[in-house]
Amino acid sequence: MAFVLQTDAAKHSASLFLSHIASGQIRYSIPEEMKKGSLIGNVALDLGIDMQRLRSGRARIVTGESIQYTELKTDKGILVVNERIDREQLCGDVTPCSFSFDLILENPMELHHVTVEVLDINDNSPSFHQHDMKLTIGESAAPGARFVLPTANDPDVGLNGLQDYHLSPNENFILKKHSNNDGRKNAEMVLEKPLDRERYPSLSLKLIAVDGGTPQKSGTVNIDITVLDVNDNSPVFNQSVYKATVMENAAKGTYIITVNASDADSGSNGLIYYSISKMQGNIHSIFEINKTTGVIFLSGEVDYEKAKKYEIRIEATDQGALTDSSKVVVDVIDVNDNPPVINMMSFTSPVSEDSPPGTTIGIINVKDLDSGDNGQVNCRIEQNAPFKIKSNLRNYYTLVTDIVLDRESVSDYNITVVATDAGMPPLSTKRTFHLKVSDVNDNSPTFSQGVYSACIAENNSPGVSVLTVRAKDPDENQNARISYILDVSGVGGFPVSEYVSVNAESGIVHAVRSYDYEQIKELTFVVKAQDGGSPPLSSNVTVKILIQDQNDNPPQVLYPVQTGGSLVAEMVPRSADVGYLVTKVVAVDVDSGQNAWLSYKLQKATDRALFEVGLQNGEIRTIRQVTDKDAVKQRLTVIVEDNGQPSRSATVIVNVAVADSFPEVLSEFTDFTQDKEYNDNLTFYLVLALAVVSFLFITCLVVIISVKIYRWRQSRILYHSNLPVIPYYPPRYSDTLGTGTLQHVYNYEVCRTTDSRKSDCKFGRAGSQNVLIMDPSSTGTMQRIQSEKIHFPRNNSLLHGVIDFGL
Repeated sequence: MAFVLQTDAAKHSASLFLSHIASGQIRYSIPEEMKKGSLIGNVALDLGIDMQRLRSGRARIVTGESIQYTELKTDKGILVVNERIDREQLCGDVTPCSFSFDLILENPMELHHVTVEVLDINDNSPSFHQHDMKLTIGESAAPGARFVLPTANDPDVGLNGLQDYHLSPNENFILKKHSNNDGRKNAEMVLEKPLDRERYPSLSLKLIAVDGGTPQKSGTVNIDITVLDVNDNSPVFNQSVYKATVMENAAKGTYIITVNASDADSGSNGLIYYSISKMQGNIHSIFEINKTTGVIFLSGEVDYEKAKKYEIRIEATDQGALTDSSKVVVDVIDVNDNPPVINMMSFTSPVSEDSPPGTTIGIINVKDLDSGDNGQVNCRIEQNAPFKIKSNLRNYYTLVTDIVLDRESVSDYNITVVATDAGMPPLSTKRTFHLKVSDVNDNSPTFSQGVYSACIAENNSPGVSVLTVRAKDPDENQNARISYILDVSGVGGFPVSEYVSVNAESGIVHAVRSYDYEQIKELTFVVKAQDGGSPPLSSNVTVKILIQDQNDNPPQVLYPVQTGGSLVAEMVPRSADVGYLVTKVVAVDVDSGQNAWLSYKLQKATDRALFEVGLQNGEIRTIRQVTDKDAVKQRLTVIVEDNGQPSRSATVIVNVAVADSFPEVLSEFTDFTQDKEYNDNLTFYLVLALAVVSFLFITCLVVIISVKIYRWRQSRILYHSNLPVIPYYPPRYSDTLGTGTLQHVYNYEVCRTTDSRKSDCKFGRAGSQNVLIMDPSSTGTMQRIQSEKIHFPRNNSLLHGVIDFGL
């Protein structure tokens, strides 16, 4: 809503506004010379603005002048005098006298125009530019002769200004008063009764100027008249008023006008001299007149913005000191000599990039001191920027956004506002404002790749870096701070976090564990990049890690099956021809690629000239005809080697029997010599173990008996003494529920088999374990070997040793 409020009951009017800016006008009238802090008016009440709104909107006064005459008390909503106001200094002769300023509020933007009219008080007396005036008048001056008197000046206006002139009483002169078109008053002294030099050679009069104020004030000038003899004709101007024009900023010496006066006297009494009245202040510093020709020319500078016209009092004086006066009115013609002045009343920077089109950025005030077309100003933005200017009030413009801003495209703008007037030639002013665009979180992080792929060799070290994912966010500050998060998913039934981790800051993907190609060949998971905005935005990327196989597994022989104590043999008839397929070594390698390519070689053989192994298929074939001289028992050692770097291998022993019947094979493979030696060694170790266990058992018994005796003696000593009995327990000893000081159960197993040549001791579970062995020496007799056990129970009060042997 726009309104005008005038506290002196002046007219109400409305003004147009645009772009969400509330505007209003208010007018106050105050007398000049009010003390500092004096109340002017309650702007909050007059404009209908709440006190809280004044404070939240950062209400302030904006003036284009160097002196700020008023002050806004935002806590009370009142307008007070800030500096002494002198109406005469502020406005001079201009009435009514007022000054204006703007009251601006923000969020939302409001603009209120305040005009303060300064009323005149009678604080100045009429004054003359000189205190004494000397006139020389011939006694022959005829009645009706006029003499120009000094003009008084009163800076006050209206009734307080100059109102009248009075001439002190005398016999010869009367006072004739005149009023100019502009309201100024001047006086002339008219001779009413001829002078008599012989009677009054000189006269002293007083001219008194009075104003109409209360109390009335006055100013006086002394007029000293010297009476001369003869010269009875006064000069006479041919015009009472002359009019002329001059362009402002005209050069010194510019011709203005020529005045002309005539004198009926002849000779020296008819010579006329022209002069500018010295009673007009500093007018003589601007204009000069040729005293003999009456040509008026420019001697100083004229500025239309300071004075639009000048009134010059011209005097014509003859040799007899008779004078006449005329007035020259010089109108100053304005030229376009003042460029517009741009003032930024309010400017908001930075502005959010999500601000809608039409958002107000600033309020601009443009002034041009020229008048007419020279003072008409048009504002525009120089470059092609996403802003525009709207005109809200006279001389006020609003700078608003034209489209939605994008900080990622342009983060700041240099907005150049150009103000051009309508003069010829036009003058313009440029002013540049720097606007920053603040960021909002409107961009999601973007990965540089759609899918990230990397390879890692198996058996890697945990914690090794595999690859780095990288995302960019065109936002800034916190909105561009990216955190990398591993998406919750599973790989092979296990959380992906058990396989990989990602650094939240750098995006480096680390291997959490050592990978095994034989268990998992590829990891596919999702990494999320999330920014720090509110609300946060994110994007996902798929990461694939291919696990490369390493030659970490040796070949495994599937056939022939290698047993610990059994003997497996392949039979080859003696009638076998060349190329006879004896058997085939079957092996596999759990690695892949060339690491799984197997080759077979015959490493050792009883008769290398009889058999060969296929390099690729592992087939064992005869390479010649079997003869009767060939041994029945043939032992082949085949090595299976993969193609890795370095290669790994496995060895298999193939027993081949060259015979035509099974009894022949059985008689050849019944050799117990080595078995007997092996059994003797095993028996020795078993007897040694029994002796050690027995020794430990007896030692434990002795220790237990010693402890019992020691306790019995201690109890006897305490029994015969008067001290209280305090039982003693060894460290970590307790009799409760039969718990001893030993904390663990130790089970030992000693196993003996017919296939080994040494005894193996291993930790095992309680209970017996049976092993079935096919002994080739006993034609398939089954042997049972029961594990030997050494058991240390928890109760250390008794040590049991049990050794069982069975064959």
